[in-house]
Amino acid sequence: MTNVILLGPPGAGKGTQAKTLSERTSLSHVASGDLFRAALSEGTELGLLAKSYMDRGELVPDEVVIGMILERIAQPDCANGVIFDGFPRTLEQATALEQALSKHGSTIDAVLYLFVPQDVLLRRIAGRQTCKTCGATYNIYYFPSHRPGICDACTGKLYQRSDDSLETAQNRLDVYFTQTAPLIDYYKHQGLLHEIDGQREISLVADAMLLALNINPELTAPPKE
Repeated sequence: MTNVILLGPPGAGKGTQAKTLSERTSLSHVASGDLFRAALSEGTELGLLAKSYMDRGELVPDEVVIGMILERIAQPDCANGVIFDGFPRTLEQATALEQALSKHGSTIDAVLYLFVPQDVLLRRIAGRQTCKTCGATYNIYYFPSHRPGICDACTGKLYQRSDDSLETAQNRLDVYFTQTAPLIDYYKHQGLLHEIDGQREISLVADAMLLALNINPELTAPPKE
């Protein structure tokens, strides 16, 4: 079983790269946000426990989040390993995760850190637009729709999420660099960190991540259309 943590600030492309990496390996993509949504919608015991904290406006304790993660990685599709996306976010969560995995005879094998300069991150986040009809995403700086405000795929109306405003984007990055950035040094000292240039094309970033995991990209290349 191989466990990989995908680390990087908002706008670095973690979700996209985790999905791509999962498709090109036997590793399952485990996103903490997806776990929360699934647990809440399914009304599981842990989901209801998490909801009780959220309803009070409190942070969900690490042990509850880790409980969800352990429950998820115990499923058959995670037998070969997982890619952790969105967790851990703090040093406390990192050590708690290691202790939980250790009890199950498992460890963190590699941490892939997607590095992207802050000015690029701001444009990626604040320039993001989403189609109200089909959910397609665009970016006014990097890949805008052909007609401003109109989706190329379905002609639906494009909008900007409230948490994608420039002010909110800066705040999200400030929180990240305060709380999560210390994990970079933490995993570097453990010899687990691999820094990946997140500014390149998606396929090139994916290839670099595979090489960091000692996997030949050519052997896992997606089929040509």
